[in-house]
Amino acid sequence: MLVRRTFLLSAATLSAGALASGPRPRGAHALDYATFVAGVRDDAIRQGLDAGIAARALNLSVPNPQVLKLDRTQPEFHLTWAQYRQRVITPRKITDGRSAVTLQRPLLDQALTRYNVAQAAIAGIWGLESAYGTRMGTFGVIDALCTLAYDGRRAKFFHDELMKALRILGMGDTTPEQMIGSYAGAMGQPQFMPSAYLRYAVDMDGDGRRDIWHSTADVFGSIASYLSHSGWVSDEPWGQEITVPDTLPLAQLGRAHFRTLQEWMDMGVRQIDGSPFPRPDMRGAVLRPDGTGGDSFMVYRNFNAIRRYNPSDFYALAVGLLGNEIT
Repeated sequence: MLVRRTFLLSAATLSAGALASGPRPRGAHALDYATFVAGVRDDAIRQGLDAGIAARALNLSVPNPQVLKLDRTQPEFHLTWAQYRQRVITPRKITDGRSAVTLQRPLLDQALTRYNVAQAAIAGIWGLESAYGTRMGTFGVIDALCTLAYDGRRAKFFHDELMKALRILGMGDTTPEQMIGSYAGAMGQPQFMPSAYLRYAVDMDGDGRRDIWHSTADVFGSIASYLSHSGWVSDEPWGQEITVPDTLPLAQLGRAHFRTLQEWMDMGVRQIDGSPFPRPDMRGAVLRPDGTGGDSFMVYRNFNAIRRYNPSDFYALAVGLLGNEIT
């Protein structure tokens, strides 16, 4: 994705052995990497990971150079909302999404029934994160996280995520070989970091495993679980495009300025077709991402639930708009 994601993390419960195998200074010799990996392996085994799984997962000799290259040379994107919208919500993304949603409608229905989260939000996140399950990344998650824990820019963060990823392997939900994701360790179709997986992933297909790589049911259930725990309100939309008079003061705009829709209408705000809002007692906030002359949106509480998945206004708007188009 174009916007870097952050996740809530629980405090890592590490033994003295884990602290000894903690992040190393950047640029250390490869021999030190072998020592670091051995320390991680020993600590994971002490915490209950099967020794055979630990040996398979941590059969690593050198840091992954491609991971380090990507970590250190991330391009900076300075896009307007209009540019971002055009780049992310493409005609191909909409066409592919409609086909994917039609095929998977029963599972979306199941996620809606279980979690009361709108199908559009689930499908929109699915589309942006992995192009409907077709692009999950090609890196071994343990390899990537071990590299970044040893020599990355945020070594402590990635060390915590590495220990959580090893804990997931110990639960039997996946294997080291099938645990693939991005260079930064975001996993599977929803692109969960290990900490997010432990907190939100669910087994919706009932096979005893939380498989966010291959089970579309588990993918939808896990995304819905994330949004539900983030405060999703079942009887509200995420937002909508609107018209805003150019005289509306900038100080009135932004996610922090919630008012009733009646109050907004009194200031000249209307639905995109110029009609009044049907629920004047609802509360919302007005966003104008590109300022005067650009798109305008009324966003509701569910916008903030999407934003907890990725703390970016652009991302949350794109999820909502894409989801509306494809569902």
